[in-house]
Amino acid sequence: MDRHEVRNALMKAGISPDAFELAGVHEHVPLPPDFWFLRRSADGRWEIGAYERGVYDVRQTFDTEEDACGGLWHALTGRPVPS
Repeated sequence: MDRHEVRNALMKAGISPDAFELAGVHEHVPLPPDFWFLRRSADGRWEIGAYERGVYDVRQTFDTEEDACGGLWHALTGRPVPS
């Protein structure tokens, strides 16, 4: 699953579009007060975490976009990644 696929899957699952941000695919202007994010880190890995009151809190780091998308899916739905 890539960023485009996880966006579509999350929205199909009924997750509010305001609940998450995917770098380069699904971004907010202006920023809501809190949401989950998926972005590329400075070292080229992938991060997921929570943004709250102006602070990005990285919760997990992954080597691949696919693994990060799966991590975000699980964080937001509590379910295994769809196959």
